[in-house]
Amino acid sequence: MPSRPLMCIATAKPLSAWYERTSLLRGAAVRHHSSTSSSTLTSLTGTFSLGSEPSSATSDHTALLSTRAKAQARIARVDSTSPSKVSPFLIDSFGRKHDYLRISLTEKCNLRCELDCTTPCMAQTPTIRTYCMPETGVKLLPRDDLLTTDEIERTAKIFVTNGVTKIRLTGGEPTVRKDLIDVVTRLGRLPLDSLGMTSNGISLKRRLPQLVEAGLTHLNLSLDTLDPFKYELMTRRRGFSAVMESLQVARGLASQGLKTKINVVVIRGLNDDEVPHFVELIKDMDITVRFIEYMPFEDNRWSTTKLVPSAQLVAKLQTIHPTLEKLIDPHSDTTRSWRVPGYRGKVGFISSMSDHFCGECSRLRIGADGRVKVCLFGPPVLSLRPLLRSPETTDQDLMESVGRAVWGKKFAHNGLGGAEGIRENGKMGPMVGIVPDALWAEWIAFNPNWLRPQRPRQPLFARVPLHLLARSTPYAPRLATRLFSYSVRSNHAEDDSKPVDTLTHIDSRTGKASMVSVSSKAITFRSATAVGRIRLNEQAWSLIDFSTTSTDQVDRSSPPTMRTKKGDVLTIAHLAGLMATKQTSTLIPLCHPLLLTSIKLTLEPLFESTSIQITCRVECEGKTGVEMEALMGCQVALLTVWDMCKAVAGRDMVIEGVMVVEKSGGRSGDWKRED
Repeated sequence: MPSRPLMCIATAKPLSAWYERTSLLRGAAVRHHSSTSSSTLTSLTGTFSLGSEPSSATSDHTALLSTRAKAQARIARVDSTSPSKVSPFLIDSFGRKHDYLRISLTEKCNLRCELDCTTPCMAQTPTIRTYCMPETGVKLLPRDDLLTTDEIERTAKIFVTNGVTKIRLTGGEPTVRKDLIDVVTRLGRLPLDSLGMTSNGISLKRRLPQLVEAGLTHLNLSLDTLDPFKYELMTRRRGFSAVMESLQVARGLASQGLKTKINVVVIRGLNDDEVPHFVELIKDMDITVRFIEYMPFEDNRWSTTKLVPSAQLVAKLQTIHPTLEKLIDPHSDTTRSWRVPGYRGKVGFISSMSDHFCGECSRLRIGADGRVKVCLFGPPVLSLRPLLRSPETTDQDLMESVGRAVWGKKFAHNGLGGAEGIRENGKMGPMVGIVPDALWAEWIAFNPNWLRPQRPRQPLFARVPLHLLARSTPYAPRLATRLFSYSVRSNHAEDDSKPVDTLTHIDSRTGKASMVSVSSKAITFRSATAVGRIRLNEQAWSLIDFSTTSTDQVDRSSPPTMRTKKGDVLTIAHLAGLMATKQTSTLIPLCHPLLLTSIKLTLEPLFESTSIQITCRVECEGKTGVEMEALMGCQVALLTVWDMCKAVAGRDMVIEGVMVVEKSGGRSGDWKRED
């Protein structure tokens, strides 16, 4: 059960609400005090120290009551919608808090960004279909299938009540919706930190001042080229000048609090040469230009030739602007921000493919028809429309459904295993248009596990040492590691027999280290055994007590001991190996944390070579193998023997033959080293 917030004894309401109420009243009192010179406010109950005529005090008291009434009205509105923290319904199994909601207002768009580029100016890329409209077009849904203004408002209120602080309106193109200003006005009344909108800017210029007045605080303009001719080729519309005019209007509204960004989807061979020109925009404009890595949406089939990694763009800009500076980014921000000294604006890079930010994901998406996507790379997992239109469905019922969907969210890229997994196995829903029934059926056929009954989640925390537990959500104690992932797939090994001919921990496009995603793998039994030995000199070997019998035969029933000035060598090495095995993911940067079920480590003297052989066998039920854990236990045990014998054996010791000799489960199946 979710833990209850601290309550105020006097009001029986959460202390956070009491604190906000007190702050608002205090602010009202301070404003009143600063505007009156004839009286001194001493309390919020109407007690004054009079410094002038009674009539003046009476008018001051009336003014205070009016100010307090306004503050109390504001408090009532805040109390009804503002939460003290993110609700457990919006926290997934990895502890990520989802306080950012993107709402699609329409599937329509007034551009047609679908183009087979065969023009001479783009001869180097004879066939490039531009982001984001699918080649096959979009079949529009019936109007009755789209959320109404009232349904959008109710949905937003429910999410804000449960902890959402940021809402962004998207499409299609939001300005195509006729009641856009009404929608923004309604959402603008909610206690949000940010109310943003993404637009192509074609028909925005005249409506933007009204939208800002209604509550719009952030605007993202989508603009992929600064060449008017190329813009017309890409969009099939002569709208470049209209977009630039909208940008100028947005700049003029900065004094009213509007923050503007330009989103540029960079596609190799199409507009990557314009990146420096976009950067020049911020020289005199206090805006942010964000370069977004191309992503494979539905019919825009994956092709690594189209992707320009953000690291390459940064390196390119650093050759032009050697003083380019990295900025500190807010928590859970998808943008990696930079600035050019002397320029007014900023540059940002959204590297969702080459350097994903899934670990801090705080976003949920609601389509124009009410379908919820918990991950951009996956299909909708819940439809809110029937719930919103059912008279029996309460707000609590709706959030319970949302909570189940959020809890099932995979760690990264919908469990497809990163960019390579998307390229080989994955598809993504179209950016424009919500998945129609035919495509929804295709998704279910492609991902049948979405509809399979989920087996009960095991309370892993019940079997975990206390020092690994974290208070990540009010639901229950949780592991602060990758251990708490949950797979709905069957408990059988996947068909991973295909050999891998690349270094999986190195991103082939950027050359940077990358932690391999195991989200899509099944939980199976896995084991690994590693061996190694350390050769000792005669003096160190003589310290081993083999518990010989009267016939000078070694008593195998009694474990050998070996003592130096530092203590019992073999016992301490045994303990060190066990401890190190459990710390593998801490010591190896790209190794996944695992919940180990068994560690068996033995130290065996080898008489013929005066050496000690160490064998470490590790077992677990997980999504990745335990070879590294077995090697770690073996190596650290060997190093401990070395450390404790170095005063005796000195330079004569040699560690050799460390290897994995047996493993089961995983991509390569079961195998055993024969030599």
